[in-house]
Amino acid sequence: MYRLHGFCQSGNTFKVALLLRQLGVPWEAVHVDYMNGVTRTGDWREATNEMGEVPVLDDGPKRLTQSGVILSYLAAKHGAYGGATDDDKVEVLRWLFFDNHKFTSYFASYRFMKAFGATAPDPAVMAWLRGRIDGAFGIVDKHLAGRSFMVGETPTIADFSLCAYLFFPVDESGIDVPALFPQIGAWLDRLRALPGWGDPYAILPGERIAPRW
Repeated sequence: MYRLHGFCQSGNTFKVALLLRQLGVPWEAVHVDYMNGVTRTGDWREATNEMGEVPVLDDGPKRLTQSGVILSYLAAKHGAYGGATDDDKVEVLRWLFFDNHKFTSYFASYRFMKAFGATAPDPAVMAWLRGRIDGAFGIVDKHLAGRSFMVGETPTIADFSLCAYLFFPVDESGIDVPALFPQIGAWLDRLRALPGWGDPYAILPGERIAPRW
């Protein structure tokens, strides 16, 4: 059985949970008390992940970190959601890199500062991030015009990676993504209809926290 270390506020953990549920394989969640700083301790980093991040996936004795690596590993191991052709596999990888570097990166940082930061976010930083979010989301919104999923005719790990943070409540980010980017909104509806979908606060461990700012 897979063991997925993470917590309910983590969209990166949700990416992996969504794939595991879609694959229909046995797995269990291991709560990581990120909000109280456990991942910053030397003991946790020594025992679990030197990078101080979740998700962490245990597959028997094998331990994997970084969501893009975990998604790629699971897709290859199970022969599913990695792309139907060699060209599709390269395209999936391209969107995974785009997601990690820009799409999720900017949005997750913005959401964290607004919802969970210890101090009120700096308006100048938030304005800069918002411009980057709008640019990255505009690219994906345009790409989705006339297609159902990011690569090919069926969902792949590119979809699961890009979508994860967008299933959290709007008040955590203050950005109504479906209203601003209608192609993304329709795509999220299609992903929500998949049999393996579940609300991150329902399927991952931890307590929901009201946005602070």
